[in-house]
Amino acid sequence: MSTDTVLLEKADGVATITLNRPEKYNTLRYDLIEALNAALADANRDDSIKVIVLQGAGDSFCGGFDFSNGLEHFGNIKEDSYDPGMDVMAVTGQYNSYIPTFMGLWRGGKPTIAKVHGYCVGGGSELALCADIVVASDDARIGTPYSRVWGCHLTGMWVYRLGLAKAKYYALTGEWVSGREAADIELINFSVPLEDLDAEVDRITDKLTKIPLTQLVSMKLVVNQAYDNMGLQSTQTLGPILDGIMRNTPEGRQFVRDAASGGVKSAVIKRDGPFGDYSQGKPEDHPRKKSELGLA
Repeated sequence: MSTDTVLLEKADGVATITLNRPEKYNTLRYDLIEALNAALADANRDDSIKVIVLQGAGDSFCGGFDFSNGLEHFGNIKEDSYDPGMDVMAVTGQYNSYIPTFMGLWRGGKPTIAKVHGYCVGGGSELALCADIVVASDDARIGTPYSRVWGCHLTGMWVYRLGLAKAKYYALTGEWVSGREAADIELINFSVPLEDLDAEVDRITDKLTKIPLTQLVSMKLVVNQAYDNMGLQSTQTLGPILDGIMRNTPEGRQFVRDAASGGVKSAVIKRDGPFGDYSQGKPEDHPRKKSELGLA
């Protein structure tokens, strides 16, 4: 099963799901999220599959939610039509929210691996961190710029994967980290040079496919249950509600006005310029591109 926005390939017990909007940094729109959900369901229902790998096409894993074209597809952020009650229903309902799809990586029985390169920011980081194992290139950039305006943690994985000191610091500052730094602070599992990323993920999938599927499912379940007992579900209820509120604060609405009037780039410059990171970082701080290294 493949669509224009999500590709699904199967071989040797491994299902590889590829976010396929490389020209838009694989940013998230609802059609892509629905296609991702279908691909995860397909892979989980296929008895020949033991491991699921999620990756991004082109030069980045995922640049977060799609803010292009003046945010025209975010119809519920218009100031004259915002209904907080409807927003709560949308972000917490099983059939309206995108969180169940993100958590399909976590709650699906089979082990999942996020293969991260380039930018993995905002909603893209929320998605990747729902995977059981996250492997990134050393120079990947992972972060939550929404911490500064127009958002809040959604899945809570930034909190549950980090200790209190780091979780609080990155929640408050929205600073990015490289893949190597993310591995050092145990936000993710491993970091390797970009040239070695495919081989490292293949090394892990090779190990996992040698183990009986029932063993993999059981060991994943018992670890997940411990984190569910820590309140993961309640965190994932509160986060999206707060995210909706943050999109409609005076500052959040000004972000939308800036994006509508001057383009998303101008709004992002205003947000991140004072910090000198993300798109406003120094050229040498940006991740390398697969396309320029002949790896694409």
